[in-house]
Amino acid sequence: MKLLDLFCGAGGAAMGYHRAGFAVVGVDIEAQPHYPFEFHQADALTFPLAGFDAIHASPPCQAWTAYKRRRNHVAPRPDLIAAVRERIVGNSDAPYVIENISGAPLGSSAFQLCGSSFGLDVRRHRLFEVWPVDLYRLAPPCDHSRQVPRFPPATNRTNLRSTVEVGVWRIPLDVQHRAMGIDWMTRAELSQAIPPAYTEWVGSQIIKVIAGR
Repeated sequence: MKLLDLFCGAGGAAMGYHRAGFAVVGVDIEAQPHYPFEFHQADALTFPLAGFDAIHASPPCQAWTAYKRRRNHVAPRPDLIAAVRERIVGNSDAPYVIENISGAPLGSSAFQLCGSSFGLDVRRHRLFEVWPVDLYRLAPPCDHSRQVPRFPPATNRTNLRSTVEVGVWRIPLDVQHRAMGIDWMTRAELSQAIPPAYTEWVGSQIIKVIAGR
């Protein structure tokens, strides 16, 4: 079965779907040299949807992130959630998933996943809007009490001369890799990613939907 991964980034979601059993095809308007599967640099809002058994989309989240309130934040990208939903619903009858951060305007079928639900040392709460909704009502809840730090603590880098580093707590990259269950991304790519464990669970639910058809 083939899954289309729109706004794919460096492939955190894609790896989870792959582990669930999908052949994944990624699409992003920016080059993604570390994407681990078939990749097309293209506009996610115009890429053909035909021929895919399921569709995942992770539209830009900057319009909803808390970082937009900082004075030095990057210009937020446009809110594309409604446009993505309209295009998928109007052009495909495949099961779909739209993923974004907490606070994003996803539909009533949206549920939250957390790293603590999967034994990860990261929380990174993310919302998932899904269709159809029948098999997604048993999403594993947060359980922060189960999170026991297993990696070295972050290092306070306030004494570094680099203006980029001053006053910032920097977690070693290998610690971030292990916490997220990702070992192929740069620090910048990792900051935009979701743990593959999330979409491995979601993908297994989609496969049940497809099998039921």
